[in-house]
Amino acid sequence: MEGKKKLNAGPKRSRLERTKVKLLAAYYGHPARDLRLICITGSTGKTTVAHFVHEILRSASQPAAILASDHEIKASILHKFLNDAWKAKATYAIITAPAASLSRETFYGLPIYVAAITDCVTNNLPETEVKSYIDAKSTLFSMNPDVAILNRDDPHYPDFSNFRGKTETITYGASSDANLRIDYSKLYRKGTEASLSFGNHSFSIASFLAGEPTVSYMACAAAIATSLNIAPNIIAEGIANYDPDTPTPAAPNTK
Repeated sequence: MEGKKKLNAGPKRSRLERTKVKLLAAYYGHPARDLRLICITGSTGKTTVAHFVHEILRSASQPAAILASDHEIKASILHKFLNDAWKAKATYAIITAPAASLSRETFYGLPIYVAAITDCVTNNLPETEVKSYIDAKSTLFSMNPDVAILNRDDPHYPDFSNFRGKTETITYGASSDANLRIDYSKLYRKGTEASLSFGNHSFSIASFLAGEPTVSYMACAAAIATSLNIAPNIIAEGIANYDPDTPTPAAPNTK
């Protein structure tokens, strides 16, 4: 889970952070305007989902760059990454969005194509910080993304249920109300599999990652890929291809 850093930034600090971000974007020539940004937030699993999506896009022969970390991503690192991704002729830039980065306006002004959330876990936070933490997560969805991907099973879903993508909103989960539904799952000692349905179509996915949370992470990645009109067989191939023991290059990883 993300660290317990204080998330509130005063109005003066917020203005300073926004000014810094605007200067960085201008310095690099606003490369984000030529990329489709897929931003994933959540208390847990956002890095795993980012790598699932990256592998799905690679399987779909779509040039994609990835910047994935469970820790705060600084604005200087983010904008350099976007510039490098643009230079590498990536179509998609997949980025994790920790609460600390969101609260510090790191993503301010960026054209978000897909905004997705894995979960919002507040168990270990003091009561006084819960609202700030949820507000930080909500920031991503208030940036007018084209597509919003929401976890229908999360206890904090009511806090995000009013957010909508400009063109599409997809919920995922085992709930019967989810748009992309987890119909069945099975856990193994060295892997996970699940059956998903979206509309009238059902398909199976599997990963070598073990543990019950992996089911939700696979569903989140599948929902993102579905919003990009990627076929179920390609989604399944990409998810199966992710190997966490294979290091991701420091430079944008494109195909």
